[in-house]
Amino acid sequence: MQAAVPSPPFEGTNPGDEEPVATMSAMFSPLLRVGAGLRYPGGRTGSLPILMYHRVLHRPDPLQPGIPDAAQADRQFRALADHFSVLPLPEALALQAEGRLPDRSLCMTFDDGYRDNIDVALPLLREYGLTASVFVASGYLDGGCMFNDTVAEAVRRLPAGPVDLAFAGLGTRPISDNASRRALIGELTQAIKYQSPEDRMVSEAHLHQLVQAAGQQIPDDLMMRSEQVLEMYRHGIDIGGHTVTHPILTSLSAELAHHEIRANREALQSITGRLPTLFAYPNGKPDRDYDRSHARLVAEAGYTAAVSTAVGVSAPGRNAFEIPRFVLLETSPLQIVSRLMRMARYSAPALATR
Repeated sequence: MQAAVPSPPFEGTNPGDEEPVATMSAMFSPLLRVGAGLRYPGGRTGSLPILMYHRVLHRPDPLQPGIPDAAQADRQFRALADHFSVLPLPEALALQAEGRLPDRSLCMTFDDGYRDNIDVALPLLREYGLTASVFVASGYLDGGCMFNDTVAEAVRRLPAGPVDLAFAGLGTRPISDNASRRALIGELTQAIKYQSPEDRMVSEAHLHQLVQAAGQQIPDDLMMRSEQVLEMYRHGIDIGGHTVTHPILTSLSAELAHHEIRANREALQSITGRLPTLFAYPNGKPDRDYDRSHARLVAEAGYTAAVSTAVGVSAPGRNAFEIPRFVLLETSPLQIVSRLMRMARYSAPALATR
């Protein structure tokens, strides 16, 4: 699920500023490489930045402006390839633990298992010689749709006018233009996200009914098919666990949480022939979305490490089952290098306690 965009100082750039900055960055590319190694990341500190993506769209979506499109990802991936050493996450974590992490190392991750990961992101990764870990929610493969996408695609298809959202506790909301649709997507997502699994299913059923009444259908091809997960794995992409149905783990009983974690790992093994070693917590906020009891379940399931959505940088000696990540919004080399250097200050995010 698409993570919340971090607040300043993590904000990105204005689109109109990208070309001048990109031209300047190209002129000073050798200096950027030196700058990238001065403070961060590198073997001197052992700090490892881990970038968090979910989707890469073919083209911009006015209803989901926070999701990068192919052009934005192309600029980011090129800059990362030019100025950093992008390593497979399992390898990077092993080198970090041994104190042998190379200078300017970083890792890339994608959550959930969207089809555009293979259609759009993989060709760009291969073009620039990059690699990534993809954390797959196995229950949505082969035609499923995550609840947040059900919300977005339903609102996209509803006709203009008032819509009854009493089922989500929102009463009647008007729909007119893209701005009102974006606002409604945000409200509905927040209203449904922390519902119990049973209530969330009821809410999704209501959304499907609203769309069907408008003569529309919610798409069933947003997520990868099992054979596409296997194809990514064969291209050297690490496949990690992300539960079966992407629940908020703190909303589940211990038995259900155990099932979500273990059944997902087994499902991914049946696809790739290999048990995944890394896990990503759904939604991933410490204490709110998972806690230490779930970190223990992940370890007991056989995973060697797990990533959260706490904003920060992986640092040596910290809990391997609560590794922070962050979203990269910048697209010019100059700003990407600057952002990664600034992130050195955020190596110790809040961690789960219970």
